[in-house]
Amino acid sequence: MKEDIDHRVLRQIIPEGTWLPLVFDVPHCGREHPSDFGSVLPEATLRYGEDAYIDELLADAPKLEIPILAARFPRTYIDPNRAPEDINPELLSEAWPGTGIGLEQWAEVGVHSLQPSIKSVRGIGLIWQEFAPGGKLYDRQLAPEEVIRRLQKCYHPYHQTLASWLRSLRATFNSVWHVNWHSMKSRGNKHTPDKPGNLRPHIVIGDLYGTACEPEFTELVQETLKGLGYDTSLNDPYAGAWVLKHHSSPEQGIHSLQIEIRRDLYMDENTLECHEGFNRLQNDLNDLMKAMRKYVNHQLKRKTKKTEKS
Repeated sequence: MKEDIDHRVLRQIIPEGTWLPLVFDVPHCGREHPSDFGSVLPEATLRYGEDAYIDELLADAPKLEIPILAARFPRTYIDPNRAPEDINPELLSEAWPGTGIGLEQWAEVGVHSLQPSIKSVRGIGLIWQEFAPGGKLYDRQLAPEEVIRRLQKCYHPYHQTLASWLRSLRATFNSVWHVNWHSMKSRGNKHTPDKPGNLRPHIVIGDLYGTACEPEFTELVQETLKGLGYDTSLNDPYAGAWVLKHHSSPEQGIHSLQIEIRRDLYMDENTLECHEGFNRLQNDLNDLMKAMRKYVNHQLKRKTKKTEKS
């Protein structure tokens, strides 16, 4: 297994040999806090915003010819699973884009107007303002130039790398399967789409209500997890967000799924320490990855036979 580091922003954990057209990305596992973060919250508190240890649970993927893209920066700094224009204008110290931004910077960032979603209203848009375990992240408003730097330094490199991988594998194999991995709290809260206190399934699979992935792959993942003893749901309470919306294109052979794993399966949600469930879950996810690998290889052989017949 080989690991390449891109400006201390991304982890590209790739197989030593060939790649399957099966890509994993983990946008919320980052825990390296940039020096210009400027949050009033201590790093220990900000860690409650992480999808902690998800990258470690998937550590064996490259041995199965599956590459992993993971963020090093924390989602509380800038969230790769939000649209780049999902910014609350109340966060900013002046009107977007700001007087200190040059035309070249402006063209590179490509956010011409702000379009805050319900996530921004809840304080967890592109730039987080507050979250349930910690409270408010800043005692000030951010200058637009600060947001621009975060987009340039972290957000765009993440998405450009993922898009490059998917395009390359799609060009080689005609199809590519992409899994976007997350963890979730065991219960909903005021910032989440389900009811506060609601106990969630063990694992939630999202395919944007059938628009991001071929149904056979979604079914394979759900049935494999059920066979391993996990309680699953499809698109409830999470159907997928910006990563799937931006990168999936089933009609062009790019099939994307989001997988959310309930944190109490493998860690103590209060101390953020892994417990004895970690090893069991990791072994089960290895079985899931092997099932995905078998599925992808079968699909490639089937499509090859169709091409030969035609």
